[in-house]
Amino acid sequence: MKRENYISWDVYFMGVAYLSSLRSKDDSSQVGACIVNSKNRIIGIGYNGLPIGCSDDEYPWEREGKFLDTKYPYVVHAEPNAILNCTVPLDGSRIYVTLFPCNECAKLIIQSGIKEIIYLGDKYNGVDTDIASKRMLLSANVKTRKMTDFNLKVIIDE
Repeated sequence: MKRENYISWDVYFMGVAYLSSLRSKDDSSQVGACIVNSKNRIIGIGYNGLPIGCSDDEYPWEREGKFLDTKYPYVVHAEPNAILNCTVPLDGSRIYVTLFPCNECAKLIIQSGIKEIIYLGDKYNGVDTDIASKRMLLSANVKTRKMTDFNLKVIIDE
């Protein structure tokens, strides 16, 4: 008899995105992304962090202060990291993200051919970067969908 309480594809892929977010060294925002093709195969994952070769201990993680003393000029967001980790075309794929993409990430999502964004949080809803992001995504016919039924709990007991 087939087991009935298995997780959905959405929960599975958002779980991968969430797990990826736990790799982030950012104290205030841990964001993860998982890109999936039309065959439900994972083709890219990423999280927000510094570029390869830049030490997590040598760059600031602050949110406030002089621009060069904050994380903002240095951190690569989860979405571009996931896009850059892909080795196959992204046309028609979907991306699961733990936080709604900013305007800069929206540009990359559109340009890469991703057609749907499934997201958990939208904490910057209504700020200028969010408004710009949603405007571009709407114009480019990229679907967005807030995931409201994510309730995955994983405990590994060794």
